[in-house]
Amino acid sequence: MNAEAPGLGEIAEDRLLGGRLRLLQPVKGHRAGSDAVLLAAAIPELGEGPLADFGAGVGTIGLAVASRQPGLNVVLVERDPELAALAARNAELNDLAGRARTVVGVIGERNADLARDGLTAASMAWVAMNPPFFESGEVRESPVANRRAAHVAGQSLADWLKAARHVLKPDGGVSIIHRAEALGLILAGLETGFGAIEIRAIHGQAERPAIRVIVSARLGSRKPAALLPALVLNGGDGRFTAFSEALHRGEAVLA
Repeated sequence: MNAEAPGLGEIAEDRLLGGRLRLLQPVKGHRAGSDAVLLAAAIPELGEGPLADFGAGVGTIGLAVASRQPGLNVVLVERDPELAALAARNAELNDLAGRARTVVGVIGERNADLARDGLTAASMAWVAMNPPFFESGEVRESPVANRRAAHVAGQSLADWLKAARHVLKPDGGVSIIHRAEALGLILAGLETGFGAIEIRAIHGQAERPAIRVIVSARLGSRKPAALLPALVLNGGDGRFTAFSEALHRGEAVLA
């Protein structure tokens, strides 16, 4: 399936999680991949939730979790109206429209703006976030608008975590995937009322430094931090390990 979206160019349908998750997404620019799949696999069982997917793009993380947890409601928060529209179409494409809704808004700017769309204070059981990895000026920015928005933040990571704290219910939680070098920034941002911090390093290969971290935490918890077993994605032959393959096919979880 190929079509056009005025601001996004050509749109094609892709499949993740062993073909079970169907996604319409731009052919050019940022595309859903391992980061989204791994973060979705790290979200715990939430019952009805709801789960907020911050910076949802075309809805990959929220829809992946909802497809695994049949009672879960999700809110897909995306600042680009055209990507948000694709996320809504993807919810319908995966028969999840009854449990997924989209909110067009900028994370970390005006909580009142998000509240008008139903993302109110203390309303979410969990927040998942795969934020842009860099702030403006840190890297050369892509000329492709949706890739630039996905990789370069207009707001700081601290702003994203403050927004998560605002919308979380008491004892609610947050999970974030980021480049490994950002671990210090994540931990600093979580000092504003979070505990039970769990850190999992993700390595491309066992003998190389971590390339990503997944960090989860609970609002108001006094439980000490834990360093979880590392995840190694690839074996010595460069291919996914058996467990990594199972994660990418939606047949295993990290939670």
